[in-house]
Amino acid sequence: EELGASAGETRDRLIRNELMTGTNVMFCDTVSSEGGVTAPADYSGMSADNNRLTPDMVNKAATALKKAKAPKINGKYYAVIHPSVVEDLRNHKDWVDVHKYMAASEIFNGEIGELHGVRFIETTNAKITSQAVSGGNAMVYSTLFFGKDAYGVIDAEGGALEMIVKDKSQVGGPLEQYSTAGYKFEDCTKILYQERMLRVESCSAYSKTDE
Repeated sequence: EELGASAGETRDRLIRNELMTGTNVMFCDTVSSEGGVTAPADYSGMSADNNRLTPDMVNKAATALKKAKAPKINGKYYAVIHPSVVEDLRNHKDWVDVHKYMAASEIFNGEIGELHGVRFIETTNAKITSQAVSGGNAMVYSTLFFGKDAYGVIDAEGGALEMIVKDKSQVGGPLEQYSTAGYKFEDCTKILYQERMLRVESCSAYSKTDE
């Protein structure tokens, strides 16, 4: 059971690492105490106490995909988001929890809700990186927004997940004191259309405490 969970997480992270190489990046807006909004050009323009993934930023990301003519998936865009970022969105009046629409449409594992035409999938595997922001280093969260066929995943022929268990009579040494268990698999992930994917970088209330 533990190895099966490990295999799934490993594959998920390998897919994520490929998607993190996408070239379309948006940095969340800086909002001043007076309400002024500026768009940072890079991480140095961000701050651990600012630059949240707000509903306005979600709308901005969805608009960017629309302008790039990225086709939708069953009428919606999708985003993969870290739990530390979700709470900045959930309290918005337009947020729709997944239980309110799940009976009418197919949902993905981890799907939590919808905002501005984007359906969100929550996972702790969403990438967190330590970046040099204004005021020092802080954790920055990558939320990946997708249109249809932005990337592809294939299983290599004959390379499906295989769980391999050897009992002590096979590998236990001269005194048969140990057994082994492990897994292996082969697959491939590739970005197919850069313009159908957008990575949005943000800070959160947990930027100073998360690992």
